[in-house]
Amino acid sequence: MVWKRLGALLLFPVQMVCLVARAAVSLVLPAKLRDLSRDSVLVTGGGRGIGRHLAREFARRGARKIILWGRTEKCLKETTEEIRLMGTECHYFICDVGNREEVYRQAKAVREKVGDITILVNNAAVVHGKSLMDSDDDALLKSQHINTLGQFWTTKAFLPRMLELQNGHIVCLNSVLALSAIPGAIDYCTSKASSFAFMESLTLGLLDCPGVNATTVLPFHTSTEMFQGMRIRFPSLFPPLKPETVARRTVEAVQTNQAFLLLPWTMHVLVILKSILPQAALEEIHKFSGSYTCMNTFKGRT
Repeated sequence: MVWKRLGALLLFPVQMVCLVARAAVSLVLPAKLRDLSRDSVLVTGGGRGIGRHLAREFARRGARKIILWGRTEKCLKETTEEIRLMGTECHYFICDVGNREEVYRQAKAVREKVGDITILVNNAAVVHGKSLMDSDDDALLKSQHINTLGQFWTTKAFLPRMLELQNGHIVCLNSVLALSAIPGAIDYCTSKASSFAFMESLTLGLLDCPGVNATTVLPFHTSTEMFQGMRIRFPSLFPPLKPETVARRTVEAVQTNQAFLLLPWTMHVLVILKSILPQAALEEIHKFSGSYTCMNTFKGRT
């Protein structure tokens, strides 16, 4: 028994080196892409912003069906018509993911009308954009319900069938603010940090579930109307991401079964600095980069 444990202990660092080497090779050599032609993809918040671009990208890459969830019918209709013109079957359902009963009800309606969902993209999110003391309590609750709890409800609604089929993928459009919070968006940062923990736990929990995987995407500030008015001090050095870029990289991550994706790659440096620098140094970085005051001009979605 002792020798067995000693052997496992000696083998562990070798396994780590092999896994790191394999990951390095995958960065150079093109990975085999998942064929989406048999997949039905459900995108929450799919009527506009990144959600609309995700629907387009999945359709462009050959997804069999696209299902859109959202709260604004006008946007859902427009996106649905656009996807259908691309030659892909598309349906929409009005659903507030922060409402548990509504999620379960509409999930049942999707299964009855469209069939099984094999890729669930949790994209829906809101941001209140105020400090704690200036925030309305109901607005704070809304952020947590949609950004965090909504993923609990949607995943519980669709994951069981994926496990039965041994075919499925759970995707979370998160934010780098889950790892490095800023002032003025305490509701969003908190909900995204909770969402990240949810996905990290879920990803590990799916290790023994063949055919079912998860992807978490953590992008930098993206130029959508949701964060309208947000200002970065050095936009030429830290330009906002384009939503179509986030969508393209997200679908690629799904097709290559990448568990976690930071966008752009420079965000890895931020994570490393946060791990090794003292708090005083991190505060100076926030002040220098402008992230300390970037929400002062925030307007949000109109």
